[in-house]
Amino acid sequence: MQKYEIRLTLAENVKQFVNIVNRYNFDMDLRAGRHVVDAKSILGIFSLDLSRAITLEIENADAAPKEQIDALLKDIAPFLV
Repeated sequence: MQKYEIRLTLAENVKQFVNIVNRYNFDMDLRAGRHVVDAKSILGIFSLDLSRAITLEIENADAAPKEQIDALLKDIAPFLV
C-alpha cells in the first residue's frame, strides 16, 4: 500500500479529484482519522473533514504497473501536500 497526503478544500477540487481517480482501475481509499471512504465516491469524500489534509491510500500499488501509478500521481499533483 502506498500513502500520499492530499488536500481537497473546494467542492470543485473534490469533483476534479473523483473524475481523475475514476480513470484508474485499482482500489483507492481516503482516510481522515478513523474514517475511511472509497476515493472514487464523491459522497464519501464529502463525509470527511476536508479542512485538514487527508491520506490517499492506494491498495495493491505494488501489483499495479508503475506507469499507471506515475500517471496517477502526475494527474493528482495539484492536490498533493
